[in-house]
Amino acid sequence: MNGLSTLPTTAEQARHALLLLGAPASPRLVVDVHSALFDGDLSVAALATLLRKPTSGVCAALRPDLTPARGLIALADWPIEQRIVTPAGRRADALAAVIRVAEFVTARPGAARAAHLLLRGLAEGVPHGSEAVDLAEAARAALSAPELVVALAREETVRAAAVLRARALPERQQLFGLPTVPQQRGGE
Repeated sequence: MNGLSTLPTTAEQARHALLLLGAPASPRLVVDVHSALFDGDLSVAALATLLRKPTSGVCAALRPDLTPARGLIALADWPIEQRIVTPAGRRADALAAVIRVAEFVTARPGAARAAHLLLRGLAEGVPHGSEAVDLAEAARAALSAPELVVALAREETVRAAAVLRARALPERQQLFGLPTVPQQRGGE
């Protein structure tokens, strides 16, 4: 055995799934999408290892205070605007990801059972998605819901301020965020 593999590297596998999702996502979702739609052996543990390598191309998503968004990863070459997550923005990103994945699966006529199971799981996060004939259309309707549109508009100033602060940081902190400061005991 020569040890050569035709499988993409862990970083390439993560990249494929994240590009399809188009937004920061949980490592579990990245693995599930990759497993259902692409060849490879991506695992959550492998993603955790990637996050510890500054040159892997995978980084943490950031909250508006520029600390790492716990449990969300992104591509390092995405613009900072795409890597900052807010509650309404996260909801909109999740719905947009459902649209992208559903359209990807629909475009592949012989999609495997795993792809359809993935869609079924994603449908649970979309209002009326479980009973929808067209999951992408149901996600589009949820994405254009007035409540979400208003919430996104409210968050825009917070996101813009975070982007400005982030651009002033060194590159490493733009990728991995500011360290969190532990709370002091007895302080007020």
